[in-house]
Amino acid sequence: MRIPVTWLVEHLEFPEPPTPEQIAEAFVRIGVEVEDVHRLGPVTGPLVAGRVVEIEELTEFKKPIRHCRVEVGPDQVNGIICGATNFVEGDTVVVALPGAVLPGDFAIAERKTYGRVSQGMICSARELGLGDDHAGILVLPSGTAQPGDDAAEVLGLGDTVIEVAPTPDRGYAFSVRGLAREIACAFDVPFGDPGLAEVPEGEGDVLPVRVEDPVACSRFVARRVTGVDPTAPTPWWMRRRLMLAGIRSISLPVDVTNYVMLELGQPLHAFDASAVRGGLVVRRAVAGEKLTTLDEAVRALDPDDIVIADDSGVVSLAGVMGGASTEVRDTSTDILLEAANWEPRSIARTVRRHKLPSEAAKRFERTVDPALAPVALERAARLLHLFGEGSIQPGRTDVGAPASPAPVTMPIDLPDRVAGVRYARGVTARRLGQIGCHVEVTTGDDGATMVTAVPPTWRADLTQPADLVEEVLRLEGYDTIPSTLPPAPAGRGLTERQRRVRTVSRALAEHGFVEVKPFPFLSPAVFDALGLPADDVRRRTLSVLNPLEADKHALATTLVPVLLDTLQRNLARGAKDVALYAVAQVTLPRAEPVPVPAVGVGARPSDEQVAALLAASPRQPLHVAGVLSGLREQAGWWGKGRAADWADAVQAARLVGQAYGVELSARASSLAPWHPGRCAELRVGDWPVGHAGELHPKVVEALGLPPRAVAFELDLDALPLEDHRPAPVISAYPPVLLDVAVVVDADVPAEQVARALRAGGGALLEDLRLFDVYAGDQVGPGKRSLAYALRFRAPDRTLTVEEAAAARDAAVAEAAERFGAALRS
Repeated sequence: MRIPVTWLVEHLEFPEPPTPEQIAEAFVRIGVEVEDVHRLGPVTGPLVAGRVVEIEELTEFKKPIRHCRVEVGPDQVNGIICGATNFVEGDTVVVALPGAVLPGDFAIAERKTYGRVSQGMICSARELGLGDDHAGILVLPSGTAQPGDDAAEVLGLGDTVIEVAPTPDRGYAFSVRGLAREIACAFDVPFGDPGLAEVPEGEGDVLPVRVEDPVACSRFVARRVTGVDPTAPTPWWMRRRLMLAGIRSISLPVDVTNYVMLELGQPLHAFDASAVRGGLVVRRAVAGEKLTTLDEAVRALDPDDIVIADDSGVVSLAGVMGGASTEVRDTSTDILLEAANWEPRSIARTVRRHKLPSEAAKRFERTVDPALAPVALERAARLLHLFGEGSIQPGRTDVGAPASPAPVTMPIDLPDRVAGVRYARGVTARRLGQIGCHVEVTTGDDGATMVTAVPPTWRADLTQPADLVEEVLRLEGYDTIPSTLPPAPAGRGLTERQRRVRTVSRALAEHGFVEVKPFPFLSPAVFDALGLPADDVRRRTLSVLNPLEADKHALATTLVPVLLDTLQRNLARGAKDVALYAVAQVTLPRAEPVPVPAVGVGARPSDEQVAALLAASPRQPLHVAGVLSGLREQAGWWGKGRAADWADAVQAARLVGQAYGVELSARASSLAPWHPGRCAELRVGDWPVGHAGELHPKVVEALGLPPRAVAFELDLDALPLEDHRPAPVISAYPPVLLDVAVVVDADVPAEQVARALRAGGGALLEDLRLFDVYAGDQVGPGKRSLAYALRFRAPDRTLTVEEAAAARDAAVAEAAERFGAALRS
């Protein structure tokens, strides 16, 4: 909202007027965001009022050009070239004479153009920095100024416009009345509230009004002004304020309604009373009804829309925009003024449904003071009487009444305890009184001092003690609240599980992975791209009611698809070799949903309530996942690079197990979205904890990923926390290195053979590594050869070759017993 400072301080009593910068700072201090502080001008040099004496149309040019003779002072008439056509002879305009400099360093000089000499420029409002309207020349009402008068003074170019953005819960602040009250609180100065003006009693109804939906319209007030002069101009001071607020002047009746809306915060609507047929009805629209609104658009109404209708049908889209059939025109002399209080949610739905935002709807969406309607109508009617010579009719229709706000009681020292500040005596009661509350201080039976505040009608947001505390704190200044953090109690730190999770993250980062924060939501359509079966448990998701992205409304049950989405974005931005990982929770709905109990916030939930809440909540285990594509080892002078493959995904998963202090075993598996022949199920003992391997080619194609992209995912909550993690024993004695190749059936996993060799090798077998796999004629059909490098070492002596050979034979014997392994000849 844009507001000139001179209008803002009109109702305040300052011992010494503050600067615009001080006012802006005060707004920020009490929680009102300031978007801009715009000083008008600057304009230097001669800027005067002028009267158009003669206009000569120059017809030899392709566009309209006029040579105007303008009286710019006593006995001084200048010839000025102008292309605008919205003024006539006798109009008062603003003239920048040669030597003037307009906003934007636009210098004015005498120059020859279109075959004539132009001695200055006739200015528009935009050229003077008064607004964005560049539709034509700024024409001042007759009598505003005489030729030669200082136009800068007439226009008030020394003023400043402050643009503020109040939070949506403070609807009262979308008006001069509300903002002036905020400044009065900030500076502790008296405030004359224009919204509390006396309103005379109405003498009967001005016309019959029936409200069929009192929830949608809690109050409807109407006033009638007849005999309005349709040619009466809007006074300059009002036009100027509207212009600086960003609203274009249209006609006196329309300008008056806009002015009162900005001043008090109550939107008004003016009907041409002669076009209204019978009485008015406030109701919901009927399916199939249409309305031509003031913007000349024909709109199909929805049964949820609130409308105002007369005997001829719908005449207004309530709270949003009026209808063309009852529009106030240039010939309208009989004006029906309406002020109502509309239900915010209904107005918000209508605005979004018809894509029709308006200044009125902006205020109704944020709630309007229900007691303000009669005051606003009286103010508008008197302005039409004063400047349009209208006659205010004695009747007033007033249907409905404002609800009485509920009192709120709290300990008087509650703001002190919340802020950790000892405020001066009486601060709480004084601050609540400043915002319009009726305050009463009492002493309870226990001796505690309590304050009961009855909020004003314009503060519907004050419903609980926390709201009153917030008002006291913000008006006293958030900067007075200490920012010292309380010291952490001794003896606490990370849990063992938290330390292990950090170790996992560090281990992956040290091996070339980059951590990302995955988006917690996904589109259920991604499961089709991943090839998940229809009955896959990962397809059973929970949806959020108000998602950040309409197509991504499901809480992720697995991290792989959200990581693949991040991989796609990296690839689209030119990254080729990518290794990403994430540690985050997934959400797994329960097989049988449990209703969520309603728990109040007034006290700590009981143990039974906590248990019920936990039982109703979905499981959210902590997972770690990673994806790789491109080269795992870069090419260089040392040789060719190596592309990432399924073994890298398995090894990354094993790194996670090592960080947890557990050993993961791998066995062949088949689970989407992995390739059925290159997928490993990872286990701790006999318990599956995750999968790793190469993505299925169809998944790679569907998502546009590089060939042979790989991924892994583990359930960290399923990994046991080992209490005892022995430190490695390092022997100072030399090792004995032996190789062994065994022939086994082709379907026997190499990992299982390695386990058998370790078991048979005993304590002397320090390490083993698979270094070759062969299948061919030399080993026979259905067989393959697995070659392992064995390292034997004793912790207390140098091993002999014979001891190492015996341990090797024992290892082979164990493999032979378990899998029928035979030494390859």
